[in-house]
Amino acid sequence: MEGSANQGINDPDARGARMTKRIGFIGLGIMGRPMAENLIKAGYQLTVYNRSHRPSQDQLVALGAKLATSPKQVAQESDVVIVIVTDTPDVEQAVLGPNGVIEGVRNGMTVIDMSTISPTVTKRVAERLSAAGVSMLDAPVSGGEKGAKEGTLTIMVGGPQEAYDECLPIFQAMGKKVTRMGSNGAGQLTKLANQILVGCSMLAVSECMVFAKKAGLDQKKVIDALGAGAASSWTLVNLAPRAVDRDFAPGFKVKLLQKDLKLVLSAASELKVALPNTSIANQLYNSLEAEGRAEDGTQRLIEILEQLSNVS
Repeated sequence: MEGSANQGINDPDARGARMTKRIGFIGLGIMGRPMAENLIKAGYQLTVYNRSHRPSQDQLVALGAKLATSPKQVAQESDVVIVIVTDTPDVEQAVLGPNGVIEGVRNGMTVIDMSTISPTVTKRVAERLSAAGVSMLDAPVSGGEKGAKEGTLTIMVGGPQEAYDECLPIFQAMGKKVTRMGSNGAGQLTKLANQILVGCSMLAVSECMVFAKKAGLDQKKVIDALGAGAASSWTLVNLAPRAVDRDFAPGFKVKLLQKDLKLVLSAASELKVALPNTSIANQLYNSLEAEGRAEDGTQRLIEILEQLSNVS
């Protein structure tokens, strides 16, 4: 059974879950740190771990989190373990590798992977955990650093209904829109669908801005005018102004979107789905990576379109 939830955070059962569920959190990067902080603010007891030392670890410890030395220890001291790391191999290492989560789990626990990774690998990891008596939810997120900080993430969940229901208050402490999409892998497939829109929207907005510039229009007035009409989008309203101002600081890095687009195109190949616009976006982002811009925000794509159109 599929379901969605946007409320219930003040439900007595949710408050009870916060009091009893010990949460382990693995991955304290741009997204993970504010997500973990929101869980602490919601009243959860956290044990945290990051593969390399980050100032975010110290910040979370100062807020009351306990610092672990391995994913195994995180699992040993938790009832629910959340993982949000960069790529598919990172999840496999954290969950199934030496000193991984699987070595510290107990029957009845739940592991939640909030990374964006291969749906095929997600199913394989879920099978390994299930054999150990552990439920898995794949729950990738959308909303970027801003959504992570504000607790307004969109969370797409795949996995058993019972585990989803049990962990719903945890999701609601981090996100505004939470939807169970189906069985394991469905959350990841939904996130890949989301990334098709993310990649192609940035391409469309970049083309729009370059067209406006070459036509002699005030780009900011174009954003203001179109942002109130049928052509409006989150990308136009939030990222176009930054692109025009040459603010390329990352809310979401080029290299991470490229990782996601490669997952999309791989899944599309398996499904025999034609995604021509996504393929073009991927190739143009390749150009940015070739220029050494992998760490910049995705809005830097505008520069590639400017080069193609001789716009400065």
